[in-house]
Amino acid sequence: MGLSRLAALHGVATSYSPSPGVTVSVPDDTVIAVLAALGVDAGTPADVGKSLAAAESRSRLLPPTVVVWAGEPLPSVLTGLPSGSTLTVEPEHAEGTAPAPGRTPAPLSMRVRAAGPARTPDAIPPTTPDAIPPTTPGDAPPAPLPAWWTEPPHGVHRLQVLTPDHHRATATLIAAPARLPRPPERTHGFLVQLYSLLSARSWGMGDLGDLADLAAWSGRTLGAGFVQVNPLHAAVPGAPTDPSPYRPSSRRFPDPVHLHVESVPEYGHVRDREVLDDLRQDAAALSEAVLNKGALIDRDAVWELKRQALELVHRVPLTPGRRADYCDFLAEQGQALEDHALWCALAEVHGPDWHAWPAPLRDPRSAGTARARAELLDRVDFHCRLAWLTAGQLAAAQRAAEDAGMSVGIVHDLAVGVHPSGADTWAQQDAFARGMSVGAPPDAFNARGQDWGLPPWRPDVLAATGYAAYRGLLRGLLARAGALRVDHVMGLFRLWWVPEGRPPTEGAYVAQDAEAMLAVLVLEAHRAGAVVVGEDLGTVEPGVREALARRGVLGTSVLWFERDWDGDGRPLAPRTWRQDCLATATTHDLPSTAARLTGDHVSLRHRLGLLTRPLEEELTEDATDTAEWLALLARLRMLPEGDGDEEAAVRAVHRFLLSTPARMVGVWLPDTVGDRRPQNLPGTWDQYPNWRLPIADAEGHPVTLEEIAASPRLHALMEVLTPRKGHTAPPGERRL
Repeated sequence: MGLSRLAALHGVATSYSPSPGVTVSVPDDTVIAVLAALGVDAGTPADVGKSLAAAESRSRLLPPTVVVWAGEPLPSVLTGLPSGSTLTVEPEHAEGTAPAPGRTPAPLSMRVRAAGPARTPDAIPPTTPDAIPPTTPGDAPPAPLPAWWTEPPHGVHRLQVLTPDHHRATATLIAAPARLPRPPERTHGFLVQLYSLLSARSWGMGDLGDLADLAAWSGRTLGAGFVQVNPLHAAVPGAPTDPSPYRPSSRRFPDPVHLHVESVPEYGHVRDREVLDDLRQDAAALSEAVLNKGALIDRDAVWELKRQALELVHRVPLTPGRRADYCDFLAEQGQALEDHALWCALAEVHGPDWHAWPAPLRDPRSAGTARARAELLDRVDFHCRLAWLTAGQLAAAQRAAEDAGMSVGIVHDLAVGVHPSGADTWAQQDAFARGMSVGAPPDAFNARGQDWGLPPWRPDVLAATGYAAYRGLLRGLLARAGALRVDHVMGLFRLWWVPEGRPPTEGAYVAQDAEAMLAVLVLEAHRAGAVVVGEDLGTVEPGVREALARRGVLGTSVLWFERDWDGDGRPLAPRTWRQDCLATATTHDLPSTAARLTGDHVSLRHRLGLLTRPLEEELTEDATDTAEWLALLARLRMLPEGDGDEEAAVRAVHRFLLSTPARMVGVWLPDTVGDRRPQNLPGTWDQYPNWRLPIADAEGHPVTLEEIAASPRLHALMEVLTPRKGHTAPPGERRL
């Protein structure tokens, strides 16, 4: 009982429900390990008693972080303070920037007064809180709140409370808009894994030049409103590099492997042109091998060539204007960029796992690390410069999208976490829970659960620091985006922690302060004028989707999963779909639409030994599921060509998506050319080339961006979304 109480006080769940009506208890050993990762000793019953007594005796006037939503009542943690308490706020400067010297915003104060059975705040002029006497129930009714308190400026402010008996407390005050802006219009766009999109000019994998070109073409020619890409976070270098974009070294900074080298302004001024020409020829050979010889995308080989070219570029002096822009970037990114660049420099010398570095270097603030920084100053500058160049090309891609008339633009992807050996965990060691990994509990789709190998942030440290790391992460991503997709958005509410050495079945849910996590997300996206899409597929805690929708976070709806699970289990009629979502036929973790319609995805899993039932049984169930959807499409008159035409069926699926009220409709770019191969096959590692496949046609032949743009199959599909003038849409089709 004591352990359960202690766990509850720290947000650790001692049971979970994998399905309705089923409750599973979390092993005590797991609870003890998770509490230890949160800095709470529960190793013995005596330790539990001491920790419980300490937790229950700990009294706080304010939690570490307080959230105020625009236009909504002040939270009870403010209005429920002792009568006569004074609240003082030091406002953040506009848009989160540092105030100019001598222009620090004046503190604003209010006082809590007793008025009948409920306490209400009362405005007082800025002054010294100690000089304000406490009020009594007999005082006059409170005056109306001034505008600042009823509609506080959006930002992250410092809050202080002083009670009549002179107890003080401080907290971070997050003042956020009530909700995010929706997309300015209903729109459609492409979903693509950028590395898979090679053009004739690529250096062996898709890059930011290709992304800008895709946005410009699809926006102008096809009326697309967005392009959604995979996470472009910095990867952990290695031999080989982990190809998954969802296990990055850092989520704060992008990976320079995505640079289009020739677009760097200094590239044209490199003196050693022969070396550059040789590198370009080697890059062309990499692309040739991928496109025409069946080779996989080799990220390490691509980076080796680009690194050599960028080393030459780095020797070219910056012009005064470029130098000024670089210095502004350094000042804007501050310590976070310096830490990231230093980690990259140290990894070149000591390897990519900082746990194996010499002891002094494992601490980013040690004297030994400071000496190493001085010794590696040129390499640190090189990696800072790469971050700046990559940020510039990300911004250029968004400008290309906007110039093409896209209403949203580039949709970037935020991974759930980071690699345990990467730059973020080195620089923010106190913020991560040691010995823990996030994943998913067992459910109807995966009886063994999942361990993603990503260390979680400690919720208590985030709250105590005013969510500074989270705010910096979001601000960096949103600065050059039209929208942000948040992978596993349920992680804003709780995450499944798996202790090191234990199977995923022996994990536990740890709660986040969802109100604060959402407030920061809404605040930063609002500042950037960006849309937010949450990936809310799979097991979702009750109330999560409603909370996200209330704040304007769009959900994700995949056609094959949209069934009446609480009723007869049949496919949902299009009119019953939710409006606030991105509707798609598939994702990077699922079969392509052609593979789904033909059953190829089942055969693939059979060849890899991944099926848990006989092949015929799996094929029969899959065919039944597909036939049910095709029958619905036929009844809705969205499949005029009839059964047996694969391309027609793909078009019908997208007609169905258009007939839903979804605000955004996403088209998986490989679907436009009939690609049957998934980009990632969950449950595999070396059995399948995850994250290394180029987009291919129905016969498995890789195709370039230029070939995709000219594909008759693509244009026939896009006629569904953007019919030509005078085109008569089939019944049930709704034009965006």
